[in-house]
Amino acid sequence: MSDTVSHPVKLGGIHHTAYRCRDAKETVEWYGRVLGMDYTTAFAEDHVPSTGEYDPYMHVFLDAGNGNVLAFFDLPNQKDMGRDENTPEWVQHLALRVGSEKELLAAKAHIEAEGVEVLGPTHHGIFKSIYFFDPNGHRVELAADIGTAEQYAELKRVAPLMLDEWSKTKKAPQHAAWLHELARAGHGKG
Repeated sequence: MSDTVSHPVKLGGIHHTAYRCRDAKETVEWYGRVLGMDYTTAFAEDHVPSTGEYDPYMHVFLDAGNGNVLAFFDLPNQKDMGRDENTPEWVQHLALRVGSEKELLAAKAHIEAEGVEVLGPTHHGIFKSIYFFDPNGHRVELAADIGTAEQYAELKRVAPLMLDEWSKTKKAPQHAAWLHELARAGHGKG
């Protein structure tokens, strides 16, 4: 792959990631109540700074922990929100990390107590996760890593091989078949 040491772009992480919301206040309150995110910043303008076009918006920012920021745009003059109908709803999602499997289960209980339907935990071999939808229809995942350093190293080692095989065949490569075995073995354990 690329040599990151000599690459001219030096990334320092994700500054923020932004999605659209139906209602800024509802979204801020939901993420605070359901996921404990602090509402930190808002920008509201009538003209888009990058293009100059007239399109009033409210841009809200939430602290997702560990220096990560989740943002939303409320765009009252645009058509109603939709989703990419050519992409299954399980594909596009926001995955947030929790510290342990115990924290994942506690989060599930809390989120369900808030009246939100939760799927999982799903065992992915090296992590377990739960899934649910926010009030805007965005799929959210909470994930807890459970793999070993050796497993993560092996996944990194086979990643280029898997990508090459996928590019040629568009079928699931078997370079990390052990990962599927882990997931199957752990499926009955929550």
